[in-house]
Amino acid sequence: MRLSRMINVVSAHAEGEANDVITGGVLDVPGTSMFEKMTWLQTKGDDLRQLLLNEPRGKSNLCMNLILPSSRPEADFGYVIMESDFYVPMSGTNTICTVTAALETGMVAMQEPVTRLTLEAPAGLISVEARCNNGSCESVTFDNVPSFVFALDAKVDVPGLGEITVDVAYGGMIYVLVDAAALGFDIVPDEARALVELGERIKAAAAEQIPAIHPVNPEIHTINQTLFAGPIERIEGGLTSRNAVIVSPGRIDRSPCGTGTSARMAVLHARGELAEGERLLHRSIIDTEFTGHVAGITTEGGTPAILPRITGRAWVTGYHQHVLDPTDPFPRGFRLGDMW
Repeated sequence: MRLSRMINVVSAHAEGEANDVITGGVLDVPGTSMFEKMTWLQTKGDDLRQLLLNEPRGKSNLCMNLILPSSRPEADFGYVIMESDFYVPMSGTNTICTVTAALETGMVAMQEPVTRLTLEAPAGLISVEARCNNGSCESVTFDNVPSFVFALDAKVDVPGLGEITVDVAYGGMIYVLVDAAALGFDIVPDEARALVELGERIKAAAAEQIPAIHPVNPEIHTINQTLFAGPIERIEGGLTSRNAVIVSPGRIDRSPCGTGTSARMAVLHARGELAEGERLLHRSIIDTEFTGHVAGITTEGGTPAILPRITGRAWVTGYHQHVLDPTDPFPRGFRLGDMW
């Protein structure tokens, strides 16, 4: 059969969040950095994302990672992160799934008990330690990009809700953080639909009313995620809390969210509630966990920042060959409003 495309994909989930990894069928894309490659895909090669993430091949709660060669000599490889609606500079679950897939398929040599790698994400270089045993990647720890606060206790007027108090922070994506309890939420599965509906409204209002531009890379800008933050409890060595991150076009991240955990740690540190060396045990709406550590203190473009270290787990769930028949009427897939 003559095919227009054949793309090999490893499916995986990190603490419940589904993130597929493209391991074959795309040789490379133009650009000297992963950020440039991401920009090229976004502006000139978006048919790949649409083919794999739109129906009938994809679904609204799926992300896709494209492994590519890196031109950085210190990087083992690079990757571009594609979400349903956006290309994002960094993602914790996508990093964990990409590392797990690369190691367990032999794309990268596994060293037991610890494999150390350096990856190039669009947001920058990411150092990784993967704990491995008997051919399995049991957990992934990565040093995220510097994370920092844009605003504390800012006011946002949300249509249908009124004025609320929010924080805005960067953890690889730009988040508006809101107090879940103050809005009547416990962050439990029965609240999922209500959290999504309100979270999208809060994000849209905050993005319009609170400008947020990365101090080093101005092409990273605008709030694009809402994080509902649960009550904080102090435990030995740090803090613990629940959270729910709302991902466009309207769903909840099933995991505790790595970049969201980083952004929340930046806020907690800025408030004096989380010190260097302490940890945040972050739980998701389905009770899965990431552990975040404030590994160091730095600045980013003159802005005080933390160096977050995130640990989580991923599991491979399947192997796929996605193909495109030249007679297929949906080469970029399609969307319907009942799910999207």
